[in-house]
Amino acid sequence: MTKIAVFGAGTWGIALARLLAANGRDVTVWSAIPAELKSLSTTHRHPNLPGMELPAAMHYTADIAEACTGRDILLFAVPSPFVRATAKKAAPHIPEGQLIVDVAKGVEDKTLMTMSEIIEDELAKAGRKARVVALSGPTHAEEVARDMPTAIVAASADEDAAKAVQKVFTTPTFRVYTNDDRRGTELGGAVKNVIALAVGIALGLGYGDNAKAALITRGNAELSRLGIAMGCKAETFAGLSGMGDLIVTCTSMHSRNLHAGMLIGRGKSVEDAKTEVGQVVEGINALPAACRLAKQYKVEMPIVQAVEAILDGKLEARSALMALMGRSLKRE
Repeated sequence: MTKIAVFGAGTWGIALARLLAANGRDVTVWSAIPAELKSLSTTHRHPNLPGMELPAAMHYTADIAEACTGRDILLFAVPSPFVRATAKKAAPHIPEGQLIVDVAKGVEDKTLMTMSEIIEDELAKAGRKARVVALSGPTHAEEVARDMPTAIVAASADEDAAKAVQKVFTTPTFRVYTNDDRRGTELGGAVKNVIALAVGIALGLGYGDNAKAALITRGNAELSRLGIAMGCKAETFAGLSGMGDLIVTCTSMHSRNLHAGMLIGRGKSVEDAKTEVGQVVEGINALPAACRLAKQYKVEMPIVQAVEAILDGKLEARSALMALMGRSLKRE
């Protein structure tokens, strides 16, 4: 039986843990918060995933050494700001050549590393190497937890590693594709959250479907330009981890980034919006790195820069979005 440890007891980590356990995998969930583990193990429920029941066979531990021992796959599902700390804590206990899957989405502001690169960096400091695969796509935890059909992509230059993840994670309702563009896959998963903030702000201002479609389409153009400048493949951004994830994050009632953007568009402060959403808003975390990458690679990203101006208080939301409409005319 395939043994998997899931780092993180948030909605995405628990939705995947349930999916894997319900399909015959031996699953252990690790969290740094013992109270989370106690609640999950006694209630078999997650407070933010209504209607989902966890299999009784799942295991829980606060001991990271135990979680890393004897596992076929380690699944990193902590929020992006905690990936480095978790990887650093786990690294001394991770065996050489371990297969690791990352589902956190973001780019670290200080280093401009993707989440998989952060994991590799911390392992290298501990004198170890691993096979790290990024798993990303249009997959809201609320739907995966209810076995609603979805598709996702396992990305790695190591084809055997990507195929191994594909085999383990595929279920009748969870279809996994593979590609070899891990950086492009992760970049899509991070920057789409910033575009979703822009869409939410537009909706909060009372704009309609036309504005939403324009921001999604032009947002993907910005993402593609940046990715190509960084050496990623253009086709990645037309796929599940690019346009697919962008569409669902910019349109779904489950999207925290869309929700936060709508609150900001209605006049809420960034901090008040984060508090009202009540969970991590990854687009806010990814924004500084996206802006730095645009500057470093000399890529024009007006939507991302408009979101930065709004969140930094440099421009009112309506003025920033209207400035996008007033830019110089050009070819698509």
